[in-house]
Order: sequence, then structure tokens, then C-alpha cells
Amino acid sequence: MASIALTTSSPTLPSLRSRTSKFTPLKSVRSCTSRSSPFNSLNFNFDVLKSNSCISSIPSLKLAKVGFGSRPNRRDLAVTASVGASVTPASVPPAQPWQGAAIKPLLASITIGVILWFVPAPSGVSQNAWQLLAIFLGTIVGIITQPLPLGAVALLGLGASVLTKTLTFAAAFSGFGDPIPWLICLAFFFAKGFIKTGLGNRIAYQFVSLFGSSSLGLGYSLVFSEALLAPAIPSVSARAGGIFLPLVKSLCVACGSNVGDGTEHKLGSWLMLTCFQTSVVSSAMFLTAMAANPLCATLTANAIQQTIGWTDWAKAAIVPGLVSLILVPLILYVIYPPTVKSSPDAPRLAKEKLATMGPMSTNEKIMAVTLLLTVGLWIFGGALNVDAVTAAILGLSVLLVTGVVTWKECLGEGVAWDTLTWFAALIAMAGYLNKYGLISWFSQTVVKFVGGLGLSWQLSFGILVLLYFYSHYFFASGAAHIGAMFTAFLSVASALGTPPYLGAIVLSVLSNLMGGLTHYGIGSAPVFYGANYVPLAKWWGYGFIMSVVNIVIWLGVGGIWWKAIGLW
Repeated sequence: MASIALTTSSPTLPSLRSRTSKFTPLKSVRSCTSRSSPFNSLNFNFDVLKSNSCISSIPSLKLAKVGFGSRPNRRDLAVTASVGASVTPASVPPAQPWQGAAIKPLLASITIGVILWFVPAPSGVSQNAWQLLAIFLGTIVGIITQPLPLGAVALLGLGASVLTKTLTFAAAFSGFGDPIPWLICLAFFFAKGFIKTGLGNRIAYQFVSLFGSSSLGLGYSLVFSEALLAPAIPSVSARAGGIFLPLVKSLCVACGSNVGDGTEHKLGSWLMLTCFQTSVVSSAMFLTAMAANPLCATLTANAIQQTIGWTDWAKAAIVPGLVSLILVPLILYVIYPPTVKSSPDAPRLAKEKLATMGPMSTNEKIMAVTLLLTVGLWIFGGALNVDAVTAAILGLSVLLVTGVVTWKECLGEGVAWDTLTWFAALIAMAGYLNKYGLISWFSQTVVKFVGGLGLSWQLSFGILVLLYFYSHYFFASGAAHIGAMFTAFLSVASALGTPPYLGAIVLSVLSNLMGGLTHYGIGSAPVFYGANYVPLAKWWGYGFIMSVVNIVIWLGVGGIWWKAIGLW
């Protein structure tokens, strides 16, 4: 029972007329006293007081008279009420959940960086380079453990590099001037228009109607479609983000596999990972399938005075490439399978959906023409001196002007901006690790170590290949990795007895395949990872497994093929 006491500070009787028909005990008692008029007499009828609706409606009301019959002190009049169970105490608002970083992963990230920071730098490594490596590795640990969203973790890394004077502000944020993160960001905006207009669903249903009786058949249709486009579109980011990500997302949605509702594994997880892992294979198959491939050819000519032409590259890569394109989806289908493997009714249902959709809408037609324009510029942009990101900006401009996509919708694409932030940050830090001389020191150290083992050229080259391949964990760009390490590793391999042209071909194709290790190693990685169908730990885990598969295929099957065509 709660006790409520009312006192008056004036020797006058309140007006006892109720002004409300609904009663809330505490409020009603308070309202009676707050609107009281001066007492006219202290000798009042108790029944009248009790009959007043403002008071009599209080459950279990008990009134006490103090000093009735004589004029009491102004503080002597009191009304005491006992309120029963019908009065509910004010509910306590629930405690707000912690909105900040996950503490343990954050501490792990900071600890790794701090420990390495205070370890003395090896001979030949500058203090700035070593400190930046500490920040970079701490950031990578944070990206893996995710105490915060990836963009926030990367921003903390940039902040630490600026705060410690390891990088200037301009250097730390130089990655935002790189075209690749912006191309990836623009790809997400294209995907928005692709799905919003319904064009994505229309194309997806066409694919399902032709190949959709099984998930594996659907996956292979996408894999070989992307491989056919690869030699014509020299940007893997453009192929993945501008064409295949919107299509794959539409297919997943059409098949009932969505992000965030527990249906990711029906189709989306396997399909996203398969399309990503095969995108690095198709990039390795042609000289013009990845923007950095011509750099490999140029460095080869400078190092060993031999030229890798378009036909030479395609001839060397076609057999191991086709084997990878066949086996990679199948292996992922076994170790990371979709829950829906067969859907005999899917083609019929897809045709019914297409019939329901009717003819193309105006926005669909604008989206289709814009896509063709952008892809055309990606293919022929070299002759017109229009690069991939400029073509994408032109395409997005058309979509914005026509209202197919609005700027507000672009601003609402949080994944796009988050990807832009963390990818640009990693590009900046990895780039300055190279500029500060850490990568050249690492290359020279490896070269001296392997050269001093006295092994056959085959074993020495095998060690060099593995070190070259797995050092890509420290790179957010294939071009940066190639520029930093390709020449040194090719020169040492040649000096140790490896046939120079064979060494150049192997290092060139591996410069693409190593992009499958992480979610930042090649331009298509942030695109497919950003769809959020595959958790980061699984992305890295299956990335490592498929790296082993690809190395075995390309050095095993490829080695036999290269022997057959006379490369060694």
C-alpha cells in the first residue's frame, strides 16, 4: 500500500467540483489541490468532501480530519489516501543496449598494433615504415574481428596513422583519390537502378527459365557468361559491380534468398562466393581481363626482354583457366552448398513471372540503354581515352537526370559508402608501406633466403610462388602488389634457373588468382562481399581453400600444358 498525503498552505476550503470523468489516482489528487480556491470555512461536511468525484474515486480512500471545529494551523489539514494494487508504479524504461564497439575484438586489434609498434624495427626498415605496418596489421585484425563496421575500423586506422604522425592527413586519405574505390561505389548505385526498375528481375527470370532447374546449372551459366565478357571489359570491378552483382542479387531475391532473414544459404551465399572466386580466374585468363595485367607484360619486357602478347597470354592460360572455371563452382557446391539444389518447377514459374511483368517499362528501357552505353565505353574506352570510372560516372549521371535513380537513394546505399571508406583506407596504407620501402625490403630478404637454400630451380620457384601469392594479404590492390614485387621475384627466379618466360607467365596469372584470398584483394572482392550474403570469417576461410585449389590446378594442370606448348 502506498500512502499519499495532501496538505494545504491556505486556511480555506477547495472547490470540490470534479472537472474530469476519467481518473488516474495520483494525477487526480494533484489536480484537486492545484486548482483549489480559498477555504471559506474549516467546519465542512465530511460526506460532501468524500462524495467529491476527485477524491471518492480513489480506491481505498481514507480521510483524516485534523483539528476540525477550530481554526487549525494552516499546515494542520491533511488528507491521507491509501492506494491499492490498482495504482501501477511508473514503469522503469529498459536499459539501452551498448551501441559502441565490441570491447574484446577492439582490445585485440589495439594490442596487436601496440606490441608491434614497440618491437624494434629490423635493419633496413625505417621507423615510419615499421610503425605504419603496426597500424596496418592492427587495422586488418580489426577488419577481421569487426569490433565496429568495416568503414569505422578503417577510419580508426587512418586516425591513428595521422595522430602518431606516421602519415600526413593528405597521405592517409590519398586512397580516396584512387579511381577503383569510386568505381566500386558507383557499381552499387547501378545495382540499385538495376533492381529498382525491375530490369534485374526480368533478366534474372530469363536466366532461371533457361538454366534454373538446378542451382549448379544457374551458377555455371553466370560463370561462363562473365568469362565471355572478361576479355572485352578490362576492369574486373566494372564487370563484377556494373553487370554481375545486380544480376546475381536479382537472381537470389527471385529464388527467395535474401539478406538478413535467414534465407541467405538457400542460394545467395554459394552463388556470391562462386561468382567472386571465378571472377579472379577469368581475370587471369586474358591480358585485357584485368587492368593490372598489362603492367605484368610491361615489367616482363623490362626484366627479361621478352614480350607477352594477348595471344601468348590466352594460349598459356586457357587450359588451366577452363579447368578452374569448371572445378571451383563444383568444389564450393560440395563444401559450401546451397540448401536449394534442385527446383524443377523454377523455369515454368520464371516464365509465368515474365508474362506477369509484361512489356518493359520506360525506366527499364532507360536502365538498359544506360547499361549498354557504360559497357560499350568499358570495352572501347581505351580507343576513346575514357577510363572505367569516367564511364560509370557518365552512366550514373544519365540515371540521375532521368530519375531512374535519385541522389537520396544513392545516399541511402550505406554499404556503398562503407565499402568506399574501408577500401580507400587500405589502399592508402598499403601504398605507403611500399613507398616507405617495407615491401622492397621484404622482397630482398625473401630473395636472399631462397637463393641461399641451394635447392633445384623447381623447388626454389615453388617457394617464391607461395611467398609472392600469400604476401597479398598485405595488399589492397593487385597493381600495387605487382609494382612492388613482380620484378624482384621474376629476376631471382630467373637467376635460380627458372625458365624466364615461364616464370613471367606464372607470376602474371597468380597476380590475379591471389585476389581471391580476402575481401579487399581485387576489385571484385568488395563488390561481392558487400552484398552481405557471406560472413567475413567464411569469406577468408573459403578464400584460402580456393587459393590452394587454384595453385594446384594452375601449377599442376598448367605445368603439364605449359610443357606441352614448349614454355619449359
